[in-house]
Amino acid sequence: MKSIYLVLDMQNDLVHGEGPNGASPLGEQVRARGIIARTVSAIERARQAGAFVGFVRVGFSSDYRECPPGSPVFSGAPKAGLFKLGSWGCDIHPELPQQTGDIQIVKHRVSPFYATPLMLQLRTLGIGRIVCSGVTTQAVVQATVRDAHDRDFDVVVLEDCCAAHSAEEHRNSIASIGRFCRVEQSDAVDFGGTP
Repeated sequence: MKSIYLVLDMQNDLVHGEGPNGASPLGEQVRARGIIARTVSAIERARQAGAFVGFVRVGFSSDYRECPPGSPVFSGAPKAGLFKLGSWGCDIHPELPQQTGDIQIVKHRVSPFYATPLMLQLRTLGIGRIVCSGVTTQAVVQATVRDAHDRDFDVVVLEDCCAAHSAEEHRNSIASIGRFCRVEQSDAVDFGGTP
């Protein structure tokens, strides 16, 4: 079975120490849990195993035409200047190694499956198994797991490569999605699959 490792929303606006969330509770959790370094290692292990790698990010046009004005999650983005396509904040964290040929998905909502070409790309590549991690556990990770499950993918979450705004929120989120996926540690998962 072919596999892909989806790195979810690991963009500067959310996870970089100098970004707008760097000093926030989320930024503190990212640092305390060593999320960047663990994700770097997981990407390297995925590539060594022959799995595909994909990067998902939230991104809006400069006029924020795709941003839902009534959303509790996204409505503050225009005022704060967050997630603007082409900006440093929308870039994937620079320590995460990207390569030509990696899948790149820009989304305008929480789930990477909603109104994006992700499903088409996965089916074209013959992917049957999705390994994923990122920030935040209670948002994009949960949405990815549930949507992938309902599309009949085998789903694995790398628990130690995910973070939320608090340790409790992360634990609760992992417990909630455990029925829809396998929860593993990044240094023990078998990425498997050959492109």
